[in-house]
Amino acid sequence: MILIVVKYTILPEYRDRWLPALDSFTRAVRAEPGNLWFDWSIDTEDPDRYVLVEGFADADAGAVHVATDHFKAAMELMPTMLAKTPEIINIEIPDRTGWSQMAELTVPDRR
Repeated sequence: MILIVVKYTILPEYRDRWLPALDSFTRAVRAEPGNLWFDWSIDTEDPDRYVLVEGFADADAGAVHVATDHFKAAMELMPTMLAKTPEIINIEIPDRTGWSQMAELTVPDRR
């Protein structure tokens, strides 16, 4: 499994337009074979910072992802709205296929 976490610092004038501008990109990535998740969050301490957590089944799925037209289009669009170069963690985790439950905090499923 490939785990990617990216911090994007957005220009303040694009704060409310970032996610709508990337909606079709987000939906396209989520539909890719080998995509496990693609989830955006807003930093609670900096409203101009978005955090993206991505998971891909393996390196092949990651390679397919960066070769797509929607990825290339997003790489052209994103810089126009960014205040600085994004920060990234990209790591391959062998023998993993997704999330595990947190052992330190076990809660019965109430849903």
